[in-house]
Amino acid sequence: MNARDEGAMRAAKENQMSSEPLLSVQGLAVDFATMDGVVHAVEGVDLEIRPGETVAIVGESGSGKSTTAMAIIGLLAGGGKIASGSIRLDGKEISHAPEHELRTIRGRDIGLVPQDPMSNLNPVAKIGTQVAETLLAHGLATRQNVQAKVVEALTAAGLPDPERRAKQYPHEFSGGMRQRALIAIGLACKPRLLIADEPTSALDVTVQQTILDQIGAMTRELGTAVLLITHDLGLAAERAERVIVMHRGKVVEQGAARQILEDPQHPYTQSLVQAAPSVAVARLQPEAFQVKERITEAEASAEAAPVDNIVEIENLTKVYPVRGRGEDFVAVDDVSLVIPRGETVAIVGESGSGKTTTARMLLKVIEPTSGLIRYEGKDISSLSKAETKEFRQQVQPIFQDPYSSLNPMFTIERLIAEPLDFYKRGSSADRRKRVRQLLDDVALPQSMLRRYPSELSGGQRQRVAIARALALSPDLIVCDEPVSALDVLVQDQILTLLGDLQREYGLSYLFISHDLAVVRLISDYVCVMKDGKLVEAATSEEIFTNPRDPYTRRLLASIPGNELNIAS
Repeated sequence: MNARDEGAMRAAKENQMSSEPLLSVQGLAVDFATMDGVVHAVEGVDLEIRPGETVAIVGESGSGKSTTAMAIIGLLAGGGKIASGSIRLDGKEISHAPEHELRTIRGRDIGLVPQDPMSNLNPVAKIGTQVAETLLAHGLATRQNVQAKVVEALTAAGLPDPERRAKQYPHEFSGGMRQRALIAIGLACKPRLLIADEPTSALDVTVQQTILDQIGAMTRELGTAVLLITHDLGLAAERAERVIVMHRGKVVEQGAARQILEDPQHPYTQSLVQAAPSVAVARLQPEAFQVKERITEAEASAEAAPVDNIVEIENLTKVYPVRGRGEDFVAVDDVSLVIPRGETVAIVGESGSGKTTTARMLLKVIEPTSGLIRYEGKDISSLSKAETKEFRQQVQPIFQDPYSSLNPMFTIERLIAEPLDFYKRGSSADRRKRVRQLLDDVALPQSMLRRYPSELSGGQRQRVAIARALALSPDLIVCDEPVSALDVLVQDQILTLLGDLQREYGLSYLFISHDLAVVRLISDYVCVMKDGKLVEAATSEEIFTNPRDPYTRRLLASIPGNELNIAS
């Protein structure tokens, strides 16, 4: 692009930004009727979005940010209604528009990228069919050219081999790929306003960057406005012109993105900035990095005592046969690593890199094709039935999704007590006492014992999952994306809790994550995986301050807000 084109683009953007708002929300209030009375979920929200502008709404779970977005597009959950206020799209009032009119607006004028790909894709329809439905419903494709349009939309969303992917079902996609399919559906009709509700929370940093770059390109080229719902302040500051901060249904602060991040005025905004991992990574300097001191002390004493490894993995490989193809799929390829006792080792990499497969082999959920895993010096593939039973008590998992990893029919007390009951640990009185102690350990009140998972917040559910993992007093906990589904304040609480428990009980962690900002804050050592191979392994400080492999450097460069240089 030459200087004249760049100048024309900047001028066009300035004209867009100075024009009348594409979306204007004034005094919006949303109520929900519940068995306990009316809940005022959103109160007096004002916001404007101009053509070509990206506005981010940030806040913790329950702050009202998603409810505001759903009210705009007319998709409030059952029992929800707009109690008062105005929503105008391009000057036209739509707050109480009839459903047939809203159906016309959705997709064509206002696109939506929802957060949860598991519940927003039809499990029995092919991905291409679901994209095609949107295009055909709004008359933007014919039966003759719809497949070409589908491929175009999937390509724009960053899906590789879109012709083949269009013929697959959601269960054949990874979580990140399912999210990209939702993004393809949301962008297919090239709407004037795109509501993106946590559109990249399930994606690794490089794919996240690809998707956000694509959304940014659409904003520049088509004048599409974006309402970005996110809990990642670094991402908001990097991608939005303006940020709106919500707390308990109200807007507590709004302004230019950098201004909000660098000089937050409201105490709640200040707490969000302080807790945000991506901002913390930008804020940390090598000499101030806390883990460095621990690593240095460990290295200084290495000559005095050999390193005590609780896990040793050698040449681990997992191969899956693929029907209908000439070659097998190598999910994990000759990986070797160790987990020192009492330390945190993180495995990072993009979706499909093999990190979760490695963790599942360590948990003995799946068997390796070849290679060796030693736990406490013993090959776990040769364990007897009694030894395997003991191993499963000593190595416990914490899964990514606190919504699906807990049985919704069990009370919190029964969920935490279940491992104790299964392994017959102590008397009934001993187990009840242990459950109460575990609630104290994870900072949950005793009053929650009789509640069910549906009555808890996401952070509280994850604390229950941690308590359950601690029930049998394990030595090693495998954490598979344990905070990716949580907002920054709860994320900060859970990471602090994991650190406190490690110091108190001498726990060792294998921490699986695609979020490098989180990994830097919690890990002692980092292993970087790509396409099933281990491409780099070193102390956390070395990885983040002196990465050697080009792939590692690319991952680090993709962290949202990594170049913000925010002062402490």
